[in-house]
Amino acid sequence: MIEIGEIEDKYTSKGNHSGYMTEMYHKGLDLTRHLSASDPSVLHGKIQNQVNAWEKKWARQVEIQEKKDKEEQAQEMTTKSRIALEAIEGLLSHTLDINDAVDWEKLKVQKPNSPKLASKPKEPQRSEYMTKVPFFKALFGGTKKHNQQQELEYSQALKKWQKSKGKIEKENEETLNKHTISEQKRTAFNQKVDELKTRYQKKDPEAIVEYCEMVLNNSEYPDSFPKDFEVQHNESNGMILVDFQLPSPDNIPARTMVKYIKSKDSFDEKFLSQSDQSKLFDSTIYQITLRTLHELFEADVVDVIAAITFNGIITALNPATGHKETKCILSIQASKTEFIKINLANIDPKLCFKALKGVGSAKLSTITTVRPILELDKSDKRFTDHYEVADGMNESTNLAAMDWEDFEHLVREIFEKEFAQNGGEVKVTQASSDGGVDAIAFDPDPIRGGKIVIQAKRYTNTVGVSAVRDLYGTIMNEGATKGILVTTADYGADSYSFANGKPITLLNGSNLLHLLEKHGHTAKIDIKEAKNLMKED
Repeated sequence: MIEIGEIEDKYTSKGNHSGYMTEMYHKGLDLTRHLSASDPSVLHGKIQNQVNAWEKKWARQVEIQEKKDKEEQAQEMTTKSRIALEAIEGLLSHTLDINDAVDWEKLKVQKPNSPKLASKPKEPQRSEYMTKVPFFKALFGGTKKHNQQQELEYSQALKKWQKSKGKIEKENEETLNKHTISEQKRTAFNQKVDELKTRYQKKDPEAIVEYCEMVLNNSEYPDSFPKDFEVQHNESNGMILVDFQLPSPDNIPARTMVKYIKSKDSFDEKFLSQSDQSKLFDSTIYQITLRTLHELFEADVVDVIAAITFNGIITALNPATGHKETKCILSIQASKTEFIKINLANIDPKLCFKALKGVGSAKLSTITTVRPILELDKSDKRFTDHYEVADGMNESTNLAAMDWEDFEHLVREIFEKEFAQNGGEVKVTQASSDGGVDAIAFDPDPIRGGKIVIQAKRYTNTVGVSAVRDLYGTIMNEGATKGILVTTADYGADSYSFANGKPITLLNGSNLLHLLEKHGHTAKIDIKEAKNLMKED
């Protein structure tokens, strides 16, 4: 009845190992669960808990279903199928009536009622036991024995009361202690909520990411849908990057009706056609994409999000290899000012996605890989803090004689201004002077964009073809889409010949001065002066 898939390694969209995952399916309940954990033993525990929960649920359902007429069961399954399909078709409209901003007070743990303490037993009174000696007992000398018996009974009642009283006092003390601990935990948790709220309102970058994750976690989807995503925030340009795990075609309901056939004593199920299933899958993915953009923009009460890049990631079976593969099947970047003008209640999700210049195949159901518009890897340890150079220059500044590290930062600065108009970002790497990567640009443009490697050569001699070959090798190693070589000198004919037809741009000193002038800065390149200064050094 329960099918448990193999435990597989889990990877992010960038290929980093992030844990383990599996999929479970209950045939009778027609329920699917996607489980994941960072450790296999934790995942096994989750699997067993889910098995136990399903077995209990199934046992209850079997008991109920056995008492029902099979025609009624068929009708119920048909209704369930209709509701499931309606939920899929209304994924986008569902969120439009919901305020997606985080309600901080609802996050807090509310103060519970005062703990109920057990009542203490009534203390026995000696007078209740010391009764009057009966006449005949007193007549035959039984007074002493009677009083002794009464004293014994009172003493036993008193001990029993003391034992019962002690037990209840201990239980009440434990109840109060638990309440105190619970109250302390509640207070500490609520303080963390308040702290996160304060950090978010102050636009702390980490708090912005946590807030966005809460917004997406609050979004309700069918249980069969995976709920996994990565959120990154670029403080410098207000860009939110979301890698969102999408449902596979198998996660989309396809059953339309169930009919009970008396003559065969069996159920006959009807399903959407393959064509309609593909259309429904495409519509589902477009709705999820637009819904995610809407939720994050609407929840942005501190107005820190300028734009969002959404990469739709899917894990599905490749029929050609027989293995599950993780792919990016669509990508879109939308600015807040542009997106909030859209009336999502009246749009066609696919046409809206295309109008926003989203990238994806004509039929998403083919699970065709596309290159994400933007991938920001903040974990690159080569990146270092940068500083500004251009504002300190004037027409007398000789770029050919500039400190080599200042020159690298100048190149980073001027390219950042060049890419900024499209929401791009340029990161300078740690100082090395070893001919490696000097800067990396992330250009979101869907046609010419991607990861771009930049090398800066503050040379006074012609740049040889070996430097261009090295750049080409770096492009391959970095998985970049393009490489840019910038120098204060010029290139030989063999360098231009090698770069021809390759994703390489060669910028000489003249090109560099023109680029600086374009962004409002002036300088000069005097090779002879630079050589003389180097001789003096």
